[in-house]
Amino acid sequence: MTHNESPATGIPERRIAFYGAGSMAEAIARGLLDRRLASADRLFMINRSNEERLHELRERYGVVTPSADNEKREALRQADIIFLAVKPKDAQDAILSLRDVVSSGQMIVSVIAGLSIRTIEQLLDKPVSIVRTMPNTSSTIGLGATGISFSESVTQAEQDAAIEMFRCLGVSIVVEEPLLDTVTGLSGSGPAYIYYMMEAMIQAGTALGLEEADARKLTVQTVLGAARMVEITGEEPADLRRKVTSPGGTTQAAIETLEQHGFAESVTKAVSRSAQRAGELGAMIERSTIQ
Repeated sequence: MTHNESPATGIPERRIAFYGAGSMAEAIARGLLDRRLASADRLFMINRSNEERLHELRERYGVVTPSADNEKREALRQADIIFLAVKPKDAQDAILSLRDVVSSGQMIVSVIAGLSIRTIEQLLDKPVSIVRTMPNTSSTIGLGATGISFSESVTQAEQDAAIEMFRCLGVSIVVEEPLLDTVTGLSGSGPAYIYYMMEAMIQAGTALGLEEADARKLTVQTVLGAARMVEITGEEPADLRRKVTSPGGTTQAAIETLEQHGFAESVTKAVSRSAQRAGELGAMIERSTIQ
């Protein structure tokens, strides 16, 4: 299969509606269009009130953007796949408004952080295939990392379709739903950890005499190169680290300093706390939606 050929999942023949038209919805739509997994005339973008945003998306991608309430409802009713891409605070109203629209033949794909499959099922109050996902912000440039979980009613064909769609955004893994909190801690919040490290590296380079622009350029290329080395060579990060850490050399001195300050332990605690917080936020959403 070439990059632009359609897979056997039948996605291009399906009508896809996005309920919510923010940056993540746009990233997914763009990925589907770029990979020819969807055609613009079968791709519907819907939000509650921001007409300017819908106009922008229509002009940029040629997608369908119904504006009248009855047109929005009809687009959702006829969709084969509905992406739930609203903000968590708007989730309850959005899903309740779908209750009288969706039917058992449709697949709901949620990109709402913290919103459990169980909560979606309870709010919809009908048997619908539900896919819960945790993408990260790098998805907007096609280099995302996404965790995916399925409700019991999702068929193998539907699973294949969901996985194929999120491949448009980067890499994806299928996990049991409780592990999506771990995915949140690792890759959902992960870009921020790397940015934080980069901030510190740029500050250090500047403090030690480099022009800020030069320190930034060197830092960006260093991080990019390190990630690509792991990807291209297939070697473990620990092995690559050892290869550049000569005994008694400059890198060893730096690594020892990081170890003395608990670098690895701090990263582990950060990922763990992020995962824990994801669970806390999920519980809060569940309490607020299921009265």
